[in-house]
Amino acid sequence: CLVVYEDNKFGGYGAEVAAIVAEEAFDYLDGPVTRIAGPEVPGVPYNHVLEEWFMVDAEKIAAGIRKLAAY
Repeated sequence: CLVVYEDNKFGGYGAEVAAIVAEEAFDYLDGPVTRIAGPEVPGVPYNHVLEEWFMVDAEKIAAGIRKLAAY
C-alpha cells in the first residue's frame, strides 16, 4: 500500500490513512504500508527551486512504487 500526500510525513493526514490501513487490512497486504510525503520543514517554501524540492513528484512516487515492487 502506497500513501502519497504533500503534508509533512510526521503527524500528517497520510499517517492516519496508513495507520487505518495497517489496522484494518493488515492480513490483505503483500508488503509494508509505505508513505511518500513532504519533508519535515515548517511550511511550503515560496522559492521555485525549493518548492520543487519540497513537493512530491512523479519521480518520488515511482521510486516508492519500485521499492514496494521489490518487496
